[in-house]
Amino acid sequence: MKFLHIEILISRHFKKSVFKNPAVFIITLFIGVLLLYAAFSGWENYTNQNETSEKYQHESREDWLNNPDKNPHRMAHYGNFAFRKSTSLSVFEFGMEPFFGNAIFLEAHKQNTANFSEAGFSNSMLRFGEISIAMVLQILLPLLIFFLGFNSIAYERENGTLKLLLSQGINWKQLLFGKILGVASVIMLLFIPTIVILILIWLLLQNFSISADETLKMLFFIVFHFIYLIFFCVIAVLISASSKTSKKALISLIGIWLIFTIILPRTTQAIGAYLYEAPSKIQFNSDIEKDILKQGDNHNPNDPHYKAIKDSLLTVYKVDSVQKLPFNYSGFIMTEGEKISSQIYKKHLEELLKIYDKQNSFSKAVAFFNPYVAMKNLSMGLSNTDYDSYIDFQKQAEDYRYMMAQKMNGLQIKYISNKKPGEKDKPQTINKEHWADVEEFHYKPKGIREVLKSEIISIISIILWIILLFTAIRIAAKNLKAI
Repeated sequence: MKFLHIEILISRHFKKSVFKNPAVFIITLFIGVLLLYAAFSGWENYTNQNETSEKYQHESREDWLNNPDKNPHRMAHYGNFAFRKSTSLSVFEFGMEPFFGNAIFLEAHKQNTANFSEAGFSNSMLRFGEISIAMVLQILLPLLIFFLGFNSIAYERENGTLKLLLSQGINWKQLLFGKILGVASVIMLLFIPTIVILILIWLLLQNFSISADETLKMLFFIVFHFIYLIFFCVIAVLISASSKTSKKALISLIGIWLIFTIILPRTTQAIGAYLYEAPSKIQFNSDIEKDILKQGDNHNPNDPHYKAIKDSLLTVYKVDSVQKLPFNYSGFIMTEGEKISSQIYKKHLEELLKIYDKQNSFSKAVAFFNPYVAMKNLSMGLSNTDYDSYIDFQKQAEDYRYMMAQKMNGLQIKYISNKKPGEKDKPQTINKEHWADVEEFHYKPKGIREVLKSEIISIISIILWIILLFTAIRIAAKNLKAI
């Protein structure tokens, strides 16, 4: 208890001395205003995007259902849209969402990519990054922490009060923890109100109806950001304690901040992309098309693969023409073609994703050397604004597209005659009520288990950083000198 009492006294003294500097008020106020702006812009961005997605998802569904009686194959080509709604935590962590599309056009025989990203409709300033609560917490608050803590002990050494403090019975461990608490108490004046506003907005967005999964994501988001900020409090005090002057401490801390938040993230992304080069979109689509043509062309009646299928069907049903088959032959062939093209697409996509996984794993490995990368990856994962969430949306949309196309092919097989209509005959159609057999698309974000599994490297690295920093405090308490 005596240790705790001394620690608190040092913390309170540091807090009072910090606010004697008017610059601290100005910087703290500025960051507070930025946090409020980030909360407002996040709210506005979330509501606008989800209202737009809901509107056009509804219109797309109505267009699909309101189609008249039609040939099912024409309906498969008419297509549908899949929209991705933002999750509630994306209000605070924009992640990669502004640069990834949130809508995919789904049609038979063709896999499209997501389009209509926010960046695609914005000016180039967006590429510098939008101001989000997560960005302020992860980049600006650590800089403020370094500004507050650079002279926490170095200044005491410069003016000679450090010797006086240590001679009065205060040991290095008490001094270090006291200063860390002091820096943390100042930062909590911004962090705690931010979290209160964050939770309130989060509850309002969900009409106070929350799931256990979303609650766990929010708790992880808060806890890990708190730990992350404490990291920087510890680093600031340790660097100050090991520096002979405040100037050297400040230069060292600014260098650390630049390396953590700017240099390392950019460098590792570039190196990962260089080491594991991915094919261009044109090359990717061209390779798929080549493999499909090698397998067979379902629009060519003389194609060897599909001719063999036709011959086997005629043999099994003991007929001499496809017109005499008890089901629609074209629909059957389209079903086979869709199956083949979908399997080839998935094969090429998996190969492409392996390349991207290698690129990302290289960047994620840097989390062991950089808490910012670990926190950023985990934050994006919890808010479903990371790359994995984008790929998950693509896969869900592709599964839906395949189901839609095969459902239409199945209707063609069952209800459309093999006999082609004459010039004066009406086109072969089925009742429009069948369009409702295809359910509306709804994107399902990754659950907390999937997020923690995909971000296990970030979690382990954060735990290792905790152990490392507390070990560093113990070592520093034994080896630091007053001079």
